[in-house]
Amino acid sequence: MKKLTVLFGLLASPALAASGPFFSMGNTDFVVLLAFLLFVGVLIYFKVPGMLGGMLDKRADGIRSDLDEARALREEAQTILASFERKQREVQEQSERIIAHAKEEAQIVADQAKQDLTASIARRLATAKDQIASAEASAVKEVRDTAVSVAVAAAGDVITKQMSAANGNSLIDDAIAQVETKLH
Repeated sequence: MKKLTVLFGLLASPALAASGPFFSMGNTDFVVLLAFLLFVGVLIYFKVPGMLGGMLDKRADGIRSDLDEARALREEAQTILASFERKQREVQEQSERIIAHAKEEAQIVADQAKQDLTASIARRLATAKDQIASAEASAVKEVRDTAVSVAVAAAGDVITKQMSAANGNSLIDDAIAQVETKLH
């Protein structure tokens, strides 16, 4: 209740300030009313409300054009963003293809290297086997040659010890006779 009393007191205080009749120049309320009406009349005469309306319309048009431009820029930005995202996906796919291709090529090169290594090892083994066989044959030949030399020397010793001059001459005569029969 106290609040309501204070509110009515504040509203009524300007009306209580005036003294005397209302339509006299001594009444400040009447003078303020006349000044206000004159001010509003001057504003209307100089078309200030129209100018204010025009300025507000211009401002509204400017804001509207700014909003339209902002929308257009936003749409353009979204288009560019979509384009970049599409390009990014394409580049990602291309890089994945390149990586997959590189892995395939690396696998092919590794397989080829394994095959080449296997072939090289097989060739080296074959060469080593040939060298071993050649060395073996050479050793066998050398052993045979040595055995033949030893056998011939031993046979020569045995024959010289067991053979007499007469037996040697008869063997030579037999050999000559066999050669003559075979040649003629």
